[in-house]
Formats: sequence, structure tokens, C-alpha cells
Amino acid sequence: MTVSLVIWGIAIYVVLSLAVAWLSRSGPATSMSGYFLGDRGMGGVVSALSYSATTYSAFMMVGLAGLTYRGGVGALGFEIVYFAGVTLVAIFGPRFWRVGKKYGFVTPYEMLGVRYGSKWVAVLAGLTSLVFLIPYSAVQLSGVGYLLSGMTEGQISFGTGIIVATVLAILFSYIAGIRSVMWTDSLQALVMIVASVAVCVLVVAELGGFFTMFDRIAEASPAMLQVPGPGLFSFTTFLGMTLPWFFFAISNPQVSQRLFMPSSLGALRRMLIIFLCFGLVYTIVSVIWGFSAFLIFPDLERPDLATSMLLSSDYVPPLLGVVVMIGIMAAAVSTIDSILLTLSSIFSRDVYSNLTGDHDDQRQLKIGKFVIPVISLLAMGFAAMEFSMIAILSVATSVGLVVIVPATIGAFFWKRATAAGALASIGGGVVFVTAMYLTGNSLIGLNAGVLGFPVACLIFVGVSLITRPSSTQVLDGFIDDRPAAVLGAARPV
Repeated sequence: MTVSLVIWGIAIYVVLSLAVAWLSRSGPATSMSGYFLGDRGMGGVVSALSYSATTYSAFMMVGLAGLTYRGGVGALGFEIVYFAGVTLVAIFGPRFWRVGKKYGFVTPYEMLGVRYGSKWVAVLAGLTSLVFLIPYSAVQLSGVGYLLSGMTEGQISFGTGIIVATVLAILFSYIAGIRSVMWTDSLQALVMIVASVAVCVLVVAELGGFFTMFDRIAEASPAMLQVPGPGLFSFTTFLGMTLPWFFFAISNPQVSQRLFMPSSLGALRRMLIIFLCFGLVYTIVSVIWGFSAFLIFPDLERPDLATSMLLSSDYVPPLLGVVVMIGIMAAAVSTIDSILLTLSSIFSRDVYSNLTGDHDDQRQLKIGKFVIPVISLLAMGFAAMEFSMIAILSVATSVGLVVIVPATIGAFFWKRATAAGALASIGGGVVFVTAMYLTGNSLIGLNAGVLGFPVACLIFVGVSLITRPSSTQVLDGFIDDRPAAVLGAARPV
């Protein structure tokens, strides 16, 4: 594949995406809600496509394909557990949407701060996400770097790739905030799903068909199709990777913040249904890509190069390979956009505002815009270090964020939950997870992915039981004694 074809593909993508982003503007966004939530007026289809492009990023088509290449069928089990975790949106989505609408929340941690009656809950959760989401942002940049480098045989360097992705992410974020990101996401998601399925069909056909391909894999390496796989996964490793990933939909703020954005509960339901259909197809495609690359390129030094090598091979027409490359690149940029906007809103709303006492919406918006390039540069520096496989680094991020989940669940389902419990579980959980990673990531034979969530839960419950709820906590809209089925129905707010 020629470098000129790749460059032309990137140029066309940039022009089209910038045009869509600009056309999505409905006047300048002058408030935090307008810039970061699209004034809570997004439709179900746009929300679903954007949610898909944000969630199924470089992690899927580069990371999951690489994980399949390295770990065989265990990678499919890992992703299916995440996929099952998306059902949490059906439980928490209506609740997030309802309280977001009622109280005007911009971030998930602002919501926790109000629920527990403590600004420090919002501050601590916000700082936790700012620390742990930088590596996940770097993952997306790394995905673009590996993709462009692999497809051009190094003529476009890894470093150039991450710089291009960073610049694009900043541009899309600044044009119109989340509104431009969601509309460009919709375009990108459609390109992603159509082109990736086409490549999957072509490659499988070239390898002799679906059953023949897997017969060849079974002959070449039977362990690839056996649980737990050829050496990467053990039961403990698998559990440590999948448990934090199961809670991704409510632990990662760039995802849970989107539950505030749909215009109605009906739009939220459509978003979830379309997203689940999209995700199932994309998961199957990514895993098949990993298996295909294993057959075609059995000796890759870096598994994360599996996708780029496959797309630049003779098995894929060059033009289609470039289209898919653009789709993956767009998905990675989409995720970075969302993380940048979420982290900047968290910094201005949950950290800056609470620490300084400055609650002016306009000033918060200015601060949020100011920190977007700062966060981008931090992520780019982290990506340049090339620490680990994309999938492994993504899981490490989720391990750090999962310690916020007990406080999130307690906010809606436990009246007795206290601010002290939330603070102790988040702070203690972060200390525990960090200590685990710094000391070899093993305690009684278990890793941080297995222990992080239950440790945070025990701290949350224990401290809540021995402390009293704040007199300023808010239960209205959060704790509702009506049957769960009723909670999904619209009501006046």
C-alpha cells in the first residue's frame, strides 16, 4: 500500500469530518451544558452511533484484534463479558438521565457530590478519573500510531501518527464541543461498520471460508481455540481483566456522561438497542481479524500490529484497506475527543469550581476549554512511551476507575450510604490498586483487577455503616421505592 494513498485517505477524512463538525454547530455553545452535553437534546440514533464510535475505539480493531492474535479464544470471552456489562445502562441509564435532567448535572461526579452532600466526593472522584484516563487517552493515540506505521511499513512513523491524532482530537473538540463530536462520530461509525465487515468477509473468503479458516487455526495451534488460550490467559488473569471491564459503562465518565445527553428516555432506549447491535457485529469482526492475522502473519513481534498488517496485505484491496484504516483512526480520535471533553468538564466543574468556590458557568466553560490541549499533550507524552499492549493498558485504566463504582451504585440503591464511605472507598481503592501495581500486582495469588472492586466495596459498606449521612445529602430522584419497571417510564422532572 502506497504512502500517498494513505495520506490522501487521511486528507479526505479530515476535510469531510471538519465539514460535518462545522455544520453541526447551531450557534456558539455558551454554557457548560451546551458545550459538553449538547443542551441534553441528542436523538437516539445519533447518540447510539456516537456512543458506538466512542466505545469501540482503537481498543477494538487494534487492541482486541491484537489480544486475539496473542491470547486466542480467551479474547472473545473477555469482550463478551464487557458486552454483558453494557446491560448496566438499562439499569442506570434512566436513573442518570432523570437526576441529570432534574438537577442540571454536567458530570457524573457532580451528581455524586450532590447525592452524598459533599463537594469532596466530586473532587476526589474527578481527580481519580483525571489520573487514570490519561493512559486510556494514550491508548487511542497509540492505536493510530501503530495503524499508520504498520500500513506504511514505517514510512509514517509511530510518533507522527500520535501527533496527527492529537491535533485532530483538539480541533474536533473545539469546533462545537460535544455536538460536533457526536455528529462526526455518527459519520465515522457508519464508515467503521460497513468497511470492517467488508474486509472481514473478503479475508475469510481468501482463507477458504469460515470453517476452513478455523480448521487451519486448529491445525497450526490448537491452543488458540481452547480455553484459556495459548499462554496469555489463566483464570486469574482472565477474571482480573474482565471484572473491571464489566463495569465500563458506569465506571468510565466519558461513557456515563453520555447518559445525560439524550433528549428523552425513548431516545436513551433507542441508543442502547442500536449500540448493542453495533457492538455485537464489531466484536465478531475484531476477533475474526485477530484470528486471520494469526494465520497470515504468525510471527509478529507486536500483536497490536495485527490489524495494520492485515489491512496492508494482498488479502485486502488497497482502497478498502484505507477506508477501514480511516474508520479505525476516526474511532480512536472520537474516543479521545470524548475523553478530552469529559475530563475538561470534570476539571472545571468538579475540581476547579469546588476548590475555588467559583461557580460561574461562563468561567467554568473557559477553564474547561483551556485544559483541553493540556490533557491532550499529557496523553501524547504517555503514548510516546509505548508501555504495553493496548488491551492490557486499557484494562489497567478500568481497574483504577472501578473503585468509583461502589459509590455510584450506592447513590441509587442504598439510603444508608455516606459521603465518608464514598470518600474512603475511592481514596482507599486508589491507594490499594496503585500499591498492587507498584509491588508486582499479586496478593494471595490475585491481581488488582480481581481485588480492586471487592476491596472498594468493603471499604464503602464498612465506613458507611459506622458514619452518618451528611445533612446536606440529596435523596430525591436518586432513591425511589417504586418498582424498578416504573423507573424506566418518563415522569415530570
